[in-house]
Amino acid sequence: MSSREDILGRIRARLGRNPDNAASTRAAIDAYLAVPRQGPQPRVDGDLVARFREKSEVQSSTVEEVAAPAELAPAIARYLSLYELPSQAVCWPELSGLAWREAGLDVESRGALGSDLVGITGCFCAVAETGTLMLCSGPETPAALSLLPETHIAIVPAARIVSRMEDAWRLARADLPELPRAVNFISGPSRTGDIEQTIVLGAHGPYRVHIIIVRGAW
Repeated sequence: MSSREDILGRIRARLGRNPDNAASTRAAIDAYLAVPRQGPQPRVDGDLVARFREKSEVQSSTVEEVAAPAELAPAIARYLSLYELPSQAVCWPELSGLAWREAGLDVESRGALGSDLVGITGCFCAVAETGTLMLCSGPETPAALSLLPETHIAIVPAARIVSRMEDAWRLARADLPELPRAVNFISGPSRTGDIEQTIVLGAHGPYRVHIIIVRGAW
């Protein structure tokens, strides 16, 4: 018997689980999980886009707004030029159709490597309460693009900004056929205060997070 089986076996014994009551117990668990309980939630009033932008900037992200998807490539080119960053980048496959070359950028649609300095992603949704991005991993949305490059540029449709974390999970349950292997919540650049309680950016991921909010229809 493995350690895992031993531990789970003792738990089942203490709970009175056995083959005779397994089906009814599973049905009760499934019924409970099918109706999520909602705890107390803070009020998130006003313009969700404005709230999300404010909270994102508090988290040390930079934020820009554009009116339509056609403005994304030029906006990203301006940002990279402003901070003297490379014009080479990698992006999610769903973003490969943007006019990168016309904007003077060399953008490849693939997963990120350790040598890639700029990663461009979308997001599943964004949370106005905390200025947080929610990214769900998958073949078309590789997680490495938001983790390996020093600079992460995230595109956020305004219509996908929700009020609270609970709303983000509710949207995931409604929109996704099944939960992904990984769900990453990103609130600004990576940081740590482990050494002498001094905040250092880029400790475990990107030094910079730049968010572009698209007001118009995607």
